[in-house]
Amino acid sequence: MILKILRRLPRRIVVAGKSGTKLWIAGDDLTTTNIDRMERAHEKKSVNAVIIKPNQIGSVTETLNAVRLGREYGWAVVVSHRSGETDDDFIADLAYGVAADGFKLGAPARGERVAKYNRLLEIEAGE
Repeated sequence: MILKILRRLPRRIVVAGKSGTKLWIAGDDLTTTNIDRMERAHEKKSVNAVIIKPNQIGSVTETLNAVRLGREYGWAVVVSHRSGETDDDFIADLAYGVAADGFKLGAPARGERVAKYNRLLEIEAGE
């Protein structure tokens, strides 16, 4: 399934994939941080990465279960905030705590994003 998708992508991306760079085909709307949808995506070999959005699944426990399942499948895990969120920076702690392979939060152009970047700096500084 992934190869079919790659064949439809622009040539420069496919060539990058063939040169040894591993591409992430991430489930976002496909998986919606939902265990059942993640299982279906795994069965169909649709993705090799998952975007985790805690607001989509409900609780921290369910979020951690989705992260655990993604890891069991060998998928890259990318934690994502929700666009237009508050200044709450918990998502940065979550991304760090689960050792996410990526953290999707956009450019530090608005206050709620800057708060999350600042929290990452605090984590790195050991605060």
